[in-house]
Amino acid sequence: MDLEVALTEGPCHATQLARQAAADGFYAVIVCGGDGTVNEAATGLTETNTALGIVPAGSGNGLARHLGIPVDVDRSLRVIAGRHIISADYGLANGRPFFCTFGTGFDAAVSERFARQKRRGLIMYLKSAIDEYVKFSPDEYIIEANDLTITDKALLVVVCNASQYGNNAFIAPDASVTDGELDVTVVHSGNLFTDAICGLDILTGFIGKNAYVDTFRAQRVTIKRKRSGSAHIDGDPVVMPTRIDISCRPGALKLFAPTDSTRFKPIVTPAALFFRDLGIALEHLWPFYRH
Repeated sequence: MDLEVALTEGPCHATQLARQAAADGFYAVIVCGGDGTVNEAATGLTETNTALGIVPAGSGNGLARHLGIPVDVDRSLRVIAGRHIISADYGLANGRPFFCTFGTGFDAAVSERFARQKRRGLIMYLKSAIDEYVKFSPDEYIIEANDLTITDKALLVVVCNASQYGNNAFIAPDASVTDGELDVTVVHSGNLFTDAICGLDILTGFIGKNAYVDTFRAQRVTIKRKRSGSAHIDGDPVVMPTRIDISCRPGALKLFAPTDSTRFKPIVTPAALFFRDLGIALEHLWPFYRH
């Protein structure tokens, strides 16, 4: 089997490389990086027969974690070697593809602040969230989907193809990348206490049970707001206009995934994933400890 290695040289280069690989008839493209790099490579492979393999190496790794791909080089390569390929959905927000989440509001503002940080990682993301919360002001939204309209002031509006932002923060715990629909989570404006509970529910998987949260599924969603501004696509900040039209593209991306999957259970699933990640981290540290 032939293998070619290429390094990305700048924004959107991964899309060009992946698109060329698909045009050349490659069986697969394996991308090593975070959700932003995965987004670029996947964008070049949609509507093709070339499958995407993910070696997660980013700050959040939301899509990989949703699929159950371990954040470990050897284990993620074993998933690809298993040759189990699914036909995954993806979303379009004003024509821009997303494979994990698209969001507006507080999470978009945090993504914008986090992108300006010199250091990455979970601690810096949490610091960005706290710093942003101090000055953040919720917006008013009109959300149209399934012939219904929601009008309210919201902390954030997230349209999800996958279940989490990354780092096992579950914004749509029951989302599936193969159901032909997108999961929408609307966190309504509250106070410091209710917002803190929402944050805890995201970590434990109870977000759908929160009284300040609306969740539903749809193939098409329109989000309207009073002013244009920040949004995020798979965690990367973008600028969007006052009207955002979002749609699902079912089964349009071939994707390597583990063969085993379990139903999400609040607390149980996040805890199990935490201890799995901890075990992998300790394995990586053990050789250094021995020396």
